[in-house]
Amino acid sequence: MSAQPVRIHRDPRKAEYESGKLAKRIRRQVGEAIADFNMIQAGDRVMVCLSGGKDSHGLLDVLISLQTKAPVEFELIAVNLDQKQPGFPEHVLPEYLRSRGIAFRIVEQDTYSVVKRVIPEGQTMCSLCSRLRRGVLYRVAAELGATKIALGHHRDDILATFFLNLFHGGQLKAMPAKLVSDDGKHVVIRPLAYVAEADLAAYAEARRFPIIPCTLCGSQDNLQRKQVGEILREWQRRHPGRIESIVRALTEVRPSHLLDRKLFDFANLK
Repeated sequence: MSAQPVRIHRDPRKAEYESGKLAKRIRRQVGEAIADFNMIQAGDRVMVCLSGGKDSHGLLDVLISLQTKAPVEFELIAVNLDQKQPGFPEHVLPEYLRSRGIAFRIVEQDTYSVVKRVIPEGQTMCSLCSRLRRGVLYRVAAELGATKIALGHHRDDILATFFLNLFHGGQLKAMPAKLVSDDGKHVVIRPLAYVAEADLAAYAEARRFPIIPCTLCGSQDNLQRKQVGEILREWQRRHPGRIESIVRALTEVRPSHLLDRKLFDFANLK
């Protein structure tokens, strides 16, 4: 029997990166989001929250690239919250950030033990973990004099949040690309709002970022967010362009064609 030829299936996004198209697309999308929502202004000190995952690595890398070409000057400082997860490689991010010449601060606070103690085994840890992280990051932003806090949530995170609120919360609400904290002291921005997760994954692989997996939410397979993510990926596979259409819908809201009487005065419509 003659040997069968081996077919090598190459990730098209990796090929795009090698040709420069993927990096250019991500930079363009981040630039558009920054411009559309006026995320960064002259003189801003942007605190980039670096978890060690692919998304925050991609965010920092693109902001570094855009910083040299932006029409306004702004400062970047990377901040990592060491939550004292068992086995967390403490040396990885400092070594990487020093190699890139980026100002950074590592904040050590044992939120891991708090989450494990408070949340019963098998239940979702994300909500409490997120609140604890947010409190620490707001405090550090104030200490650093940061005018903006940049998070690595991408397009798919925003869509997943939209559908979670739709399915389980009874609200038409997603993640805002830009928000002011409840106390009015901090501005949070999400420059990856237009960027697809798959593009960030391919970018991270091509750039060889030192990825550090999360052993809290990353270890939970029953998360509703993961289930919604699987639905979105299946839609995109079966119906190319559907995700882009949903994103476009979030930018083209018609209150008069919904049922919220607080947003549109139906009662006095003549």
